[in-house]
Amino acid sequence: MTRLVPLFAIITLVASGSLAQSARSFDPDSILVGNRTLPKVLLVGTWHFDYPGLDAHLTTEQERVNIFSEKRQAELQELVQYIARFRPTKIAVEGGQNSGYLIRRYERWKKGTHPLRASEIDQIAFRLMDQFSLDTLYGVDAYPLLLELSDTRDTTRPFQYTDALLERHYFGGDDPVSKRYTEYYRFQDRFRLTHTLLENFLMMNSEKALDRGFGSYIAGGQFESDQFEGPDALSMFWMNRNLRIFKNIKSIDYTENDRILVLFGSGHISILRYFFNCSPEFDLIEFDQLTGME
Repeated sequence: MTRLVPLFAIITLVASGSLAQSARSFDPDSILVGNRTLPKVLLVGTWHFDYPGLDAHLTTEQERVNIFSEKRQAELQELVQYIARFRPTKIAVEGGQNSGYLIRRYERWKKGTHPLRASEIDQIAFRLMDQFSLDTLYGVDAYPLLLELSDTRDTTRPFQYTDALLERHYFGGDDPVSKRYTEYYRFQDRFRLTHTLLENFLMMNSEKALDRGFGSYIAGGQFESDQFEGPDALSMFWMNRNLRIFKNIKSIDYTENDRILVLFGSGHISILRYFFNCSPEFDLIEFDQLTGME
């Protein structure tokens, strides 16, 4: 026998389905952004061309890219012109807010009295400053809270929990996940040697690579502490540093029509990308979106 569905039940199902569809399609930016023009931001993650030896993973001498070679300088022109599609009006870099020394370095290069150094600031940011006639560079790096507390610690007082966190090397370890990350970093070193600079930057600035890059801090290693020492060290050092960097970027004197290029070590980019994606104050341009721009 065929069972008839009451009309009110059908109406209820249709209405609830329509309501669910409406809820899913609602865009918070219709309220939070509206028709406002937002400053655009491009995040560019890089490795440090001058290999200062301050990162957790250290590249061997044999696997380092010589940015001064004729081949790499030609590739650098291609990379810079790709980033130039963004047409930056302001450039923020991984340097302190006392960036006068960088400006002096740029001016000496412009005068022809000093060559560019190996760093990505010189090789990329300076060239873009010159191309777009920008007169300043914004250093937006920040000191993390954990180091600040350590530097101002009263050594006559008993050892504190934060002192123990500072001594904790929360990055890396001998566990299986950390070992796979070590293998991944070595692959990246080899990839850099066999691919152009632009190919490298497209790979390392892809969404998956950025997400997995941050995963190294929270998968295995010293993060897996007995209590909360690993998460606490990570939040007070690495996460805090990037939140402060984000605050410094927001403190730049920008307008709605500005286009802010942020050039930083790639380990920072996945976190900064999350902040900018969540913020209704900026329009984040993905690195691979430049492919379709002229």
